[in-house]
Amino acid sequence: MDSLRLIEQWPVDNAAVAVVRPDGTVAASHGDHERVFPLASVTKLLTAYTTLVAVEEGAVELDTPAGPDGSTVRHLLAHTAGLGFDEHTVYAAPGRRRLYSSAGFEQLADALAAHTGIDFAEYQKEALLQPLGMVDTRLEGSPGAGASSTLDDLIVFAAELQIPTLIDRSTLDTATTVAFPGLDGVLPGFGHQKPNDWGLGFELRDGKDPHWTGKRSSPRTFGHFGQSGTFLWVDPQAELACVALTDRAFGPWAARVWPEFTDALLAELG
Repeated sequence: MDSLRLIEQWPVDNAAVAVVRPDGTVAASHGDHERVFPLASVTKLLTAYTTLVAVEEGAVELDTPAGPDGSTVRHLLAHTAGLGFDEHTVYAAPGRRRLYSSAGFEQLADALAAHTGIDFAEYQKEALLQPLGMVDTRLEGSPGAGASSTLDDLIVFAAELQIPTLIDRSTLDTATTVAFPGLDGVLPGFGHQKPNDWGLGFELRDGKDPHWTGKRSSPRTFGHFGQSGTFLWVDPQAELACVALTDRAFGPWAARVWPEFTDALLAELG
């Protein structure tokens, strides 16, 4: 694929990239499928999906109180609990502002552990990683940014995000629809967005500009990127997902080459 040749121009030492169709087949790939990379905030997708499994199992509900006073599981997933970025300080009442928060995902994991009676990392292993066969994925730090994984494992997860097997389709649809619409906020690395739309743990493309996906990406595109130089997006309209793992921290280089790559990929396959 011509678009994958662009990866050779990325200013990174190692990159592992795969394009995944809904049935889990790999349309194209580049790099080492078994190399372990830190995911940074792509971890939030795993934490969010684990939470959705817990909701379907009846361990919690989206409106179960969790986090700061007045906040719920839904608020924490949607970054509207009012917590700071990486500190457990409340800056706003729940539902009033879109404040991107890794601390919120830590409090979310604590709530799940309290309701299930199982350490969150162990619950995630039993509820998500083992059923999907993601044998090389580990959560050894914050549920907001502390997982590591491989391209092979995330290919499986990217397929699950297109045709879910662990949760009902309607649950995934809810999670990838705007929660608390109309809230503005900062998309890390890309500045203030009006509005800054999120689902339940999933960042939504909608009409954001600038953005880490491409201009060809449909508004329905959802996913996440990480400060370790990683991303995972799903474009339901194109019926494609893409996983990219690198060993260089996110910066201007990524904001430049990721959208260019995504646009080339969608022009070729979308």
